[in-house]
Formats: sequence, C-alpha cells, structure tokens
Amino acid sequence: MSNNLSLHSILDTNKLIGPNFLDWYHNLRIILKQENRLYVLNQGIPDVPDENASDDVKDKYDRHIDDDMQATCVMLASITLELQKQHENMDACTIIFHFKELFRPQRRTERCKTSKELFSWKMTKDSLVHAYGFVIDHELSVDLVLQSLPSSLAQFIMNFKMHKLDTELPELVSMLVNAEKSLKKEKVSVLLI
Repeated sequence: MSNNLSLHSILDTNKLIGPNFLDWYHNLRIILKQENRLYVLNQGIPDVPDENASDDVKDKYDRHIDDDMQATCVMLASITLELQKQHENMDACTIIFHFKELFRPQRRTERCKTSKELFSWKMTKDSLVHAYGFVIDHELSVDLVLQSLPSSLAQFIMNFKMHKLDTELPELVSMLVNAEKSLKKEKVSVLLI
C-alpha cells in the first residue's frame, strides 16, 4: 500500500493545470498500469450485461465499473479544482478524451500564420465552453495564444513575458497585429538596403 501511495504522490505534486498535460498523462498511465487499471483509459464502459449473461461477463462488467471509478477518482484528485468541477460526472475514458482534445500537443504547438487566426482560436474556445462546459481561464488563454505564435514573434513573446503584461485577448490580438506590421516593415527596409 505504501508503494501505491508513493506513486500517487507523483500526481499530487504534479497536478494537471493544462500546459503540463503530457507529463501528467504519462504519470497517470504509470500509476494506473501499476494498479492494473490502465485499460479503462482506452475502453469506454461496456453495456450493462443482460440478465441471462454468464457470471463471468457480469463479473468483468462489475470489475470494469469499479476500476473505472478508482481511475476516475485518481484523475479527479490530481487536477485543478476548476477541472474537477467540469469533469466530476464523467468516466475515465471520457475525461481523457476531453483532456486530449483540450490540451493536445498539436493545438499547443500549431503555428499561426497571422494574428487574425487567433479569432478562430477564440471561436474554438467559445465552442468548447458551449459544447462541453469547459471554462478556460484568462491566464491559460493567454498562454495558449503565446505558445501558438510563430518563431518570428519570439521577441514579442519574450517582451510580453518579461514585462508581465496583463491584457485581455482582444488587446493581445491588437498588439500582435501591430507586432506583425512592424516585422513586415523591418523586412521591407532590409530588402531595400
């Protein structure tokens, strides 16, 4: 049991806050593997067996329900309170599906071609709120936007973080549009020289 608790402490010290999804997911898989419950992340809850089903089928169903509940509790205990509230009535497989969609690496590392594409990101954010009840706090929104920017805006990102600017998304988009305009002007002047 102490081995089990020491593994759980990995998740206690590395709660899921969003940008750390891959690390959190990796640690969760280690814990569930050790507990022989890893399968619940990939297999949704099976249909309730018929009354005429064999005892073996009923036992497998009961075990899956119990394992899913245990895995869900481990997951909920290792995420922020806001995420807990949003996912407390879901099974483990559904929670992981939502987290993969919300925090998937492709979304975090996609590079926007222009700042105008941030408006489509805002639409995605709003659709997540309406469709799944996800609420993305302001700080996470800004971090996701900054992480999605191309390397040509690295100087802007560094200045933004150094000065710890606190802006709303529309203001951030406006700042990015201006930064892109100044980058284009610099390129034109370099070409002229």
